[in-house]
Amino acid sequence: QVQLVESGGGLVQAGGSLRLSCATSVRTFGSYDMSWFRRAPGKEREFVASISWSGSRTDYADSVKGRFTISRDNTKNTVYLQMNNLKPEDTAVYYCRARLTLIDYSWGQGTQVTVSS
Repeated sequence: QVQLVESGGGLVQAGGSLRLSCATSVRTFGSYDMSWFRRAPGKEREFVASISWSGSRTDYADSVKGRFTISRDNTKNTVYLQMNNLKPEDTAVYYCRARLTLIDYSWGQGTQVTVSS
């Protein structure tokens, strides 16, 4: 397992922005595909965005396309989620996930994002 630590969550008004970070100390970070997921109150956890190990490929949920941007800095062992034009429905706990192998993953502890209307 890989320890992942998310940060950057908080309370923001609708239309505002936040940048989430997910950091790890492992040297193999640059070999992992990384993703962000979220879980809203009373809902299942859902996919938000992903980025390949090299950063060359990204993917987004339809609900966040054009508003969220995933990126990574392999020299800092960190993946980011820039969230712009936030909406109340973006309120959730956000988790980062590292894909260690085809079937093995590590998850962070989550960071709360609350968007007020």
